[in-house]
Amino acid sequence: MRLTGRTVLRHLVAALVAGLAVGPMLSAAAADPSLLEALNAARSAGCSGSAGAGVALRESSRLSDATRQLAQGTPYKDALAMNGYRAMRSATIRLRGDPAPQVVVDAVVKTSCAQLADTELREVGIYQEGRETWMLLAAPFAPPAPEDAAAVAMRVLELVNKARGISRLCGNRPLAATGELQLNATLSGVAYDHARDMAQNEYFAHEGRDGSTPAVRATRAGYKWQMVAENIAFGVMTPEAAVEGWLKSPPHCTALMAPQFTEMGVAFAVNPSSDAGIYWGQMFGTPRQ
Repeated sequence: MRLTGRTVLRHLVAALVAGLAVGPMLSAAAADPSLLEALNAARSAGCSGSAGAGVALRESSRLSDATRQLAQGTPYKDALAMNGYRAMRSATIRLRGDPAPQVVVDAVVKTSCAQLADTELREVGIYQEGRETWMLLAAPFAPPAPEDAAAVAMRVLELVNKARGISRLCGNRPLAATGELQLNATLSGVAYDHARDMAQNEYFAHEGRDGSTPAVRATRAGYKWQMVAENIAFGVMTPEAAVEGWLKSPPHCTALMAPQFTEMGVAFAVNPSSDAGIYWGQMFGTPRQ
């Protein structure tokens, strides 16, 4: 089941020019250090009726250098590449007017609330020159480390069981709260093998390159099943983002909430040279009695 509406390496450019009152001038690249603090205060408080983001923005020097080059006319992709920065998603904000931190932040809240509140955009580059302020908010390529695979799987299980404990709509289909799943090592192995194959060969499909289905792969691994299903994803860096994406997609959500399943396996595989960077597999199963 493909994640609906997720596009790998999409970047959102919101070129926003606010006609603000003339105020104090800053020299080139001399961004006021309190600007980040003011941005995070607004991000935490929320805007336009949306809840505040629980994750603060952190400034990246490489992203700030890329932002400076972007402001000076370097194409977006070239600016990131020149500074060795990989962004899975980004949003560019451009403001013209008073560079004072609170004035800038008020303009960002007014014109770019969705970007400021986006929890996947965790890093920011800032460049100011005269009455121009440029910001580049990014979701960095920061996949979990291979040695953290067990902890990641347990976190996905925790999030899935929390989700299963609450009734919800999967698309237009109401599904009742249901029982918890147990982590199964065999299913996790099946999930990892398929995620690794997708990562190494840069494709995204339930059908393996050998024509195998999730059920065939589970059988090959020795899992004796009554029922199995598979969710896959790509390009998301955290268990939270993976589960959130599955819950927002009706077919993924339906599999995740299915009361027939009692076991789950999950894994990720990373290939930094691929477009997506990271691939996820999630297997659900009901063992044969």
